[in-house]
Amino acid sequence: MWQQTVTVPAPYDFAHALERLALDPLLAVDLERQRITVPLMLGDLFVPVTVEGIGTKDDPKFSVSAPCPERQGEIVERISHLFQWRTPLGPIHEYFRQTELAPLFDEYEGMPLVLDFDLYFCLIKCLIHQQFHLKVGYRLTERFVKTFGKEMHGVWFYPRPEDIASRSYDDVRALQLSGRKAEYIIDVSRLIAEGKLRLDELEQMEDGDVMERLTAVRGIGPWTVQNFLLFGLGRPNVFPPADIGLQRAVEKRFGLSKRPTVKEMAALGERWKPYASYAALYLWRSIE
Repeated sequence: MWQQTVTVPAPYDFAHALERLALDPLLAVDLERQRITVPLMLGDLFVPVTVEGIGTKDDPKFSVSAPCPERQGEIVERISHLFQWRTPLGPIHEYFRQTELAPLFDEYEGMPLVLDFDLYFCLIKCLIHQQFHLKVGYRLTERFVKTFGKEMHGVWFYPRPEDIASRSYDDVRALQLSGRKAEYIIDVSRLIAEGKLRLDELEQMEDGDVMERLTAVRGIGPWTVQNFLLFGLGRPNVFPPADIGLQRAVEKRFGLSKRPTVKEMAALGERWKPYASYAALYLWRSIE
């Protein structure tokens, strides 16, 4: 087991990040100790990585520890990407302090955009969460992982595309997912397992090209791609206008008499360029 200390640009509020991550019942979050164990998958290698906050919002430092000393550099690089340690939040906060969202960015100052820990499972989670309330989506996702994934070292590791590709639609439907959603999940997993859909290639593509590539796949619509862009690829300028939770947050924040339309939401996303993803994140957080 090795340990490395990482210092990141201020402000960075790990407590805010962990509170949001703790909403997911699958994640091994310890709020009291400001610690999370990340189920990191490096190819066929399953590595539990402990990330602990040992600094403050204004002097953020982290202890990263894991087995596999021969992969230490790769692991720290991956964790830095997932927790967005190399994305300075200061300029983003300064930008929003000139907008109507200033009070929100003061309240949650330093809350980072933490990415889902696995690109494949981010896409599957987005499919599961389609048209569900957040809590229901989390519950069904937990059921999915505990049925098809594996628990190691006290943390749940997500199933791989090959694991799901070999299943029948009935196997997934048995988790109380609709028949159509079961088909989407297995069919997408098969495309990935067969190499016909390369998620790593999407990381190099522009947002619009990712949208075009993924919406060509049956079952994947704009909302799913927008969430994948945001929480899978960490793109900074994504604002899902049809997201019900986001619409509710805007309605509450601005004291509207009714929920804003998709067109009105899209206009807000345009207004908050080039950091619309952070507007979405902070708005979601305000109602969670």
